[in-house]
Amino acid sequence: MEFIKSDTVAQLLDRYPPRVRQKLKALRKLIIDTAKETEGVDKLVETTKWGEPSYLTKTGSTIRMDWKQNTPDSYYLYFICNTELVNTFRIMLGDELQFESNRAIRLDLKEQIPALALKRCLTLALSYKKIKHLPLLGI
Repeated sequence: MEFIKSDTVAQLLDRYPPRVRQKLKALRKLIIDTAKETEGVDKLVETTKWGEPSYLTKTGSTIRMDWKQNTPDSYYLYFICNTELVNTFRIMLGDELQFESNRAIRLDLKEQIPALALKRCLTLALSYKKIKHLPLLGI
């Protein structure tokens, strides 16, 4: 898989407070690693959307991540709200993850990244265009 890295995203990540930066960089690595393991993803493009680090594939839906000062103990993985992604994640992993409406997974800075649960979500997002017609995205 080809990864198109963004210097703008690298600079943006460096501006976050240290503990946030560490979590977002780990999340970035998880997104990249998951893309490498996801069938049909041949290229992952790192960019910014709405001033947030974002990841795009031809086969998937945009994935964004960010931390907000008004919720200092949380950081987020965002998905396009008019997809069935977050609703499906809620059905699959409602016991393991926290959600914000139909657009985000909310993560706690004090807790370890739930890598296995997030990998399942990221795989669906990275494959979304191929599975969006399937009931519950084929899970």
